[in-house]
Amino acid sequence: MDFFLDASLYASTLRMVTPILLAALGGAICARVGLFNVGLEGLILIGAFSAIVGNHFTGNVFAAVLFAILCTLIFSMIFSFMSIHLKANVIVVGIALNFLALGLTTFSLRAVFDVKGAYYNKDMVGLPKWDVPILKDIPWLGEILSGHSPLVYLSFVLVIALQLFFFKTVTGFRLLASGENPTAAKSLGIKVSRIQYGAVLMCGALCGLAGAQLSLGNVTMFTEGMTSGRGFIALVATMLGQSNPIGVAGSSLLFGFMDALSIRLQGFALPTHFTMMLPYIVTIAAMLFFKDKGYMQEARKSNESSR
Repeated sequence: MDFFLDASLYASTLRMVTPILLAALGGAICARVGLFNVGLEGLILIGAFSAIVGNHFTGNVFAAVLFAILCTLIFSMIFSFMSIHLKANVIVVGIALNFLALGLTTFSLRAVFDVKGAYYNKDMVGLPKWDVPILKDIPWLGEILSGHSPLVYLSFVLVIALQLFFFKTVTGFRLLASGENPTAAKSLGIKVSRIQYGAVLMCGALCGLAGAQLSLGNVTMFTEGMTSGRGFIALVATMLGQSNPIGVAGSSLLFGFMDALSIRLQGFALPTHFTMMLPYIVTIAAMLFFKDKGYMQEARKSNESSR
């Protein structure tokens, strides 16, 4: 019981959940406009690597985050151009993007830093940790909620902002209409393609932040394939949350907790490879119990709405 009352476990959960939550929110935005973006894994990986590159050349962590966003926006533009303008299958484009990101980051790691496998510099500065006034002094709760990077707090602010945007603003209603019934939306004068481009770019920016948190927030280094399936877990979180920001946050927290728990269990003499399976076992279990087939409709609709 004391194990589950340990504040550091929940603090670790907040750090672990941030990349998943940011990417899942991006996936939710794409799903809402009828584009099923399976390229989240690749976008996060591009964001993680470009954040390290930006930090290496500028020496400024915030410039590094902006550079990560810029690079993922370029890849998002490729995705949107292929799927919206050229009307390619979004699933195929997303999968191709994932493989492209994996190969490109591996090649660039050797080309830029002349290393294989991982890059680490002891002088590299990661994202700052914010101690929230008053909150940090609250026993137990302060240990959980205070002392995180700005991107951790931003991710939860974005959950509320997106919830209000989707269901309380005119632009949000237009975005939802573009995904629900693009033909009717076009008849009302809504620029569906323009909204879809904007949604994909927003998704790219969020994945850039997710990558920056992964390589500069959770750790201060980059390793080949360091996303380790977090983009696909974010995709499942999007499905479980029904593309609703609050629902996405809830499902992301579940996966983030299992991620933190898997690391904690490594200290109990359990095999590392066994504990690392926990988040993926939960992902498979979630899909088995996931009765709603709405995500399949979204996948089918994605090939129709962009046409």
